[in-house]
Amino acid sequence: MLPDRAVIGADLPVRHVLPALTAALTGAGRSDPGGVAVLVAPPGTGKTTLVPLALADEVTGRVVVAQPRRIAVRAAARRMAWLVGGEVGDAVGYTIRGERRVGPSTRVEVVTTGVLVRRLQRDPELPGTGAVILDECHERHLDADLALAFLLDVRAALRPDLLLLATSATADTPRLAGVLGAPGLPAPVVGADAALFDVEVVWAPPPGPITPAHGLRVDPRLLDHVAATVGRALRETSGDVLVFLPGAGEIAAVAGRLAGHRDTVDVLTLHGRQSGGTQDAALRPGPRRRVVLATAVAESSLTVPGVRVVVDAGLARSPRMDHARGLGSLATVR
Repeated sequence: MLPDRAVIGADLPVRHVLPALTAALTGAGRSDPGGVAVLVAPPGTGKTTLVPLALADEVTGRVVVAQPRRIAVRAAARRMAWLVGGEVGDAVGYTIRGERRVGPSTRVEVVTTGVLVRRLQRDPELPGTGAVILDECHERHLDADLALAFLLDVRAALRPDLLLLATSATADTPRLAGVLGAPGLPAPVVGADAALFDVEVVWAPPPGPITPAHGLRVDPRLLDHVAATVGRALRETSGDVLVFLPGAGEIAAVAGRLAGHRDTVDVLTLHGRQSGGTQDAALRPGPRRRVVLATAVAESSLTVPGVRVVVDAGLARSPRMDHARGLGSLATVR
């Protein structure tokens, strides 16, 4: 299924390991029957988009790619559809909660891990599916762990022919290979190395004291400093600027503080509470220099084009359990 148009990714590192990956999954040249493998490759190597298209040529049935976030699902499907020269919903489609763009000719379907878990609960045999790819396995969360456990049971009891590939940028490779493989025989691991580039780190501390974040509250003085640092980056560097902030509220606040720069740059936002069209706009190169204000969704699940500078506020939102109330909540952590 890899089309001629995909030669634009000929220099992507993962393309050079596709034969080894296919051999590992099919058991070619190995004593075991194959069917499971681990792919470890840094972000930007093409593992999310080129690997599913290559596997579609090797399996009978659909290739299902599970992503942890809805925004990554849409972005991956759109990119793969462009590579094969079609529209989303034709050869490549996607399914997220409340939205499905899949047709009778779809060979690669990108879904969230939550959708995959519900599909496994409804019909564990996964009829019509020839391979499942669990992408971004280093992002440990309940749906991903459930999907992995269910798929291992399905392969053992119902579908030994189902190919299962786990991909990650920073996974605990030996442990993951041991879980996927048989006792004493871990799953084969295929690695792809990315080109490394020098990164200049600039330490830009706030000019005055900042109150530590508490719960969901972030000191407005820190947001003032983030906006000032973005302005400095625009003056002293070239290329698009990617800014990491903990949540949608802080993104909106910093966007307002950057209003004075809108005559020369496009200020875009990227977080999970936006519409699909707004999210997609941040993932396409624009005619002018851009500042993309994003949550951690842009950390590993997505590749934002054109970025040459990253400004990190040093904060993130993390789920925490309040044992006194018996409820989960989000907390702002360093």
